[in-house]
Amino acid sequence: MLKIFEKIKNHKIFMLFLLDFIIWNISFYLSFAINKNSFSLIGFEGLFLECVLVVNVCFTVIFMTFKTYDRIWRYAEIEDFFYAGVSIIFSNFLFFIFTFLKNKNLGIRMYVLFLLISEFLNFMSRVIYRVNILLENSEKINKIHKKRLLIVGAGEVATMILREISRNPNNEYLPIYIVDDDRNKIGRSISGIKVKGSVYEIPQICANENIAIILFAIVNIKKNDKERILDICSKTSIEVRIVPNIYETLTKGNLISSIRHVKIEDLLGREPVIFDSKNYAKYIKNKNILVTGGGGSIGSELCRQIAGLNPKNLIILDIYENSAYEIQQELYRKYILNKRGDLKFEVQIASVRDIDKIDKVFLEKKIDVVFHAAAHKHVPLMEENPEEAVKNNVFGTLNVALISEKYKIDRFVLISTDKAVRPSSVMGATKRICEMIIQLMAQKTKNTKFTAVRFGNVLGSNGSVIPLFEQQIKEKGPVTITHPEITRYFMTISEAVSLVITAGSISKGGEIFVLDMGEPVKIKDLAENLIRLSGFVPNKDIEIKFVGLRPGEKLYEELLLDEEDISLTENKKIYIGNPIKFDTKKFELDLEVLKKTCNSNNHELIKKNISKIVPIVKNQT
Repeated sequence: MLKIFEKIKNHKIFMLFLLDFIIWNISFYLSFAINKNSFSLIGFEGLFLECVLVVNVCFTVIFMTFKTYDRIWRYAEIEDFFYAGVSIIFSNFLFFIFTFLKNKNLGIRMYVLFLLISEFLNFMSRVIYRVNILLENSEKINKIHKKRLLIVGAGEVATMILREISRNPNNEYLPIYIVDDDRNKIGRSISGIKVKGSVYEIPQICANENIAIILFAIVNIKKNDKERILDICSKTSIEVRIVPNIYETLTKGNLISSIRHVKIEDLLGREPVIFDSKNYAKYIKNKNILVTGGGGSIGSELCRQIAGLNPKNLIILDIYENSAYEIQQELYRKYILNKRGDLKFEVQIASVRDIDKIDKVFLEKKIDVVFHAAAHKHVPLMEENPEEAVKNNVFGTLNVALISEKYKIDRFVLISTDKAVRPSSVMGATKRICEMIIQLMAQKTKNTKFTAVRFGNVLGSNGSVIPLFEQQIKEKGPVTITHPEITRYFMTISEAVSLVITAGSISKGGEIFVLDMGEPVKIKDLAENLIRLSGFVPNKDIEIKFVGLRPGEKLYEELLLDEEDISLTENKKIYIGNPIKFDTKKFELDLEVLKKTCNSNNHELIKKNISKIVPIVKNQT
């Protein structure tokens, strides 16, 4: 009995128990009276009181056994009502057994009446309680200042969103209407919220109903349709938020918290390229994999994807210990702490400039495959510090390549950039020299497959313009763009890394792999859309300021040189720029000269010697 009182000591639980107690007794009295065709208990007082005592004991035991009061009835669903009904059935059955054993058989009509009445009253009490809570929550919502919400998409996601909002009265949203392209849904309702019209009526509805936020609640949608609807939303100058995908929802813990602002990935004018990495990653399984620059944006994503491909050991090498520590802790939490897989990995703090340390790592760790992501890549900074670009990019790559050849590793994959094509910057020129080093190494050895992967701007990477735009919008501007006509190719980090892994699989040595990235995107259009979808008007609420091309910056990017003989792989989305012939002996001599001058800190001399290997073109205007 002590456990029972512990259960009901909470005020609300006690009130619910008391209500059930009253219902049990009323149900039995009504059943008893109907069965006797009289509401008078004269002549049956003893039998009635004895049976009532048994009823209360049976119902209390069963309700506690079924943990009926452990359920939070303000959030009750069908499953909760079902278990409450089952509790009533078992309670009635236990009551029948007790009375039968005590020779107090009341007749089948009495038992059926008691079951039906107790079920009905128990069910109705909980329904009334649940409705009352919903009405209270509705009143709270009306009292609290909420952001008036227009939901785009009358599907399963919208249903889940509305259910979540009804459960949590403290959220910031007040749903007003839903819009959908499906004409059959218009005029109908979901959880009391009307489907007002089609997506083309968004501007009118927003103006008439004082909408504060548009929520894009369609997960499975073609890229063209998504772009069309987001374009309509952007004309309202109202903040647009988005429900991303089921994976983000699961990691956030609930649907409401997964709602986020629109990202640039949502605005790309092409379908994302999806690679089946597992079919192309057999060369990684049970092998010792080294990722240089493993703490950077590309390097860390390489580590994430490789970790899921069953390597024997993953070695994360980086000179910057903070970023290496972050990816180390992320992998530790996922694979060690949460036991989501069997992964062996370690961190090596080292610079690719230090050939002796690199040699030691290869010797001790018995490296099989190298993904070389370590590089200085900030264009303006490398213009001011060309000697650092040469030391790190050129000779860091040469060091790792030479050690890879020495130990006859299986594969070496260089992370390159579209800025290596007709470079206008020191950074781009050094990356083109890196590609030439890889092609030279591919010619010199048959033991190691050397290859390079070239792609455009990576969304969300360190130094990307997109985080800068987002921060500038957060600070209410101005948003700075170098030139009104500047364009760029874009891809996501996951796309870039999948391409790298795939290229490592299909490489025969010496190729430069390039992703089909669709059409280049005008940065001005990208910035304007991002401003609009953040709820502001370009050049009214937030200024767009053109600041001029930075040192070494191109107006347009290219992915291939004219001399590179392009061919398509079986993947259909990956192209190969075949090796360009060059004088290898002269190249090696030029590298020697460049190495001697890079320690001089003479910027003009260093740039001159770089241009002897790869001419640097002037900025486009």
